[in-house]
Amino acid sequence: MVVRARPGQAAPAPAEAPPVPSFLVPVVVTNAPRPAPAPAPAGEAKVLEAQVALARQAISSGPIDGVMGSQTRAALRAFQRNAGIPQTGQLDEATQSLLTSNAPVLARYIVTSNDLTRLRPLARTWLGKSLQDRLEYESVLELVAEKTHANSKLIRRLNPALSWTNVPAGSEIQVPNAEYPPPRTKAAFVEINLEARLLQVFDEATNLLAHFPCSIAQQVDKRPVGELRVVVMAPAPNYTFNPEVFPESAEARELGRKLILQPGPNNPVGTVWIGLDRPGYGIHGTPRPEEVGRTESHGCFRLANWNAEYLLQLVQAGTPVFVRP
Repeated sequence: MVVRARPGQAAPAPAEAPPVPSFLVPVVVTNAPRPAPAPAPAGEAKVLEAQVALARQAISSGPIDGVMGSQTRAALRAFQRNAGIPQTGQLDEATQSLLTSNAPVLARYIVTSNDLTRLRPLARTWLGKSLQDRLEYESVLELVAEKTHANSKLIRRLNPALSWTNVPAGSEIQVPNAEYPPPRTKAAFVEINLEARLLQVFDEATNLLAHFPCSIAQQVDKRPVGELRVVVMAPAPNYTFNPEVFPESAEARELGRKLILQPGPNNPVGTVWIGLDRPGYGIHGTPRPEEVGRTESHGCFRLANWNAEYLLQLVQAGTPVFVRP
């Protein structure tokens, strides 16, 4: 394990990891998937296997898709640095030998009646969203992709015979077998690298606990740099729409008033809000995980919902968050 010099001040001693928050719905998977998924090209199969193996160590390559992109290369570099091997960002022989696993790459997700009752159309306007009781998943495809950390295109490729317009309860869906490990300790500190658009979590010995792609502010002057601290932790948050924050929105200019949006995975801040000690700034989820890693936010740090949920289990009030240029 490579040990790095720890930045900043001492953090609170690690505590036992809390149980999984009650708002997390367990993924129902079993081994021996059936029917057989569509065969993947050899290169894609290797990348998919690597992405799943990385996820099992809480090293996220973004939504799992079987494609060797920039986020997968960054995840490989994090793994290689942690393993003490050259940081090539490639699936070289040394990396593949260390990423092997006895667990199957694929599993099957069983659609439940509870899954189906969660589905709701999503309004396209701020006002329409504010009138909904929950901002839930719109489709089984969206639900399954998010709960299994996958890109919806990969889920489609793995299930070519499935009609997504009518997925009844009991349907078996091929998915990546990419469960994160139970958190083994609390974070000593979080580090956000603005240039790389990455968020990483470390323990007291500066061992890597988690690695996630992260979106940052579009405007450079809205990117805080330096030491921040966690002050608020909110699972399943609601969202206050403030038209002053969205001057580019014609609807916001016409509304001229704040709106309260209810919780759900399609809430603008996703399923988690982790507030920082700079007013208005936080780390949160997003309803669009495929867009994480861009410079598009109004100042906060966006993660895929599943990564924000995992981070929530690692941090506590007072955890330092070091933001690097």
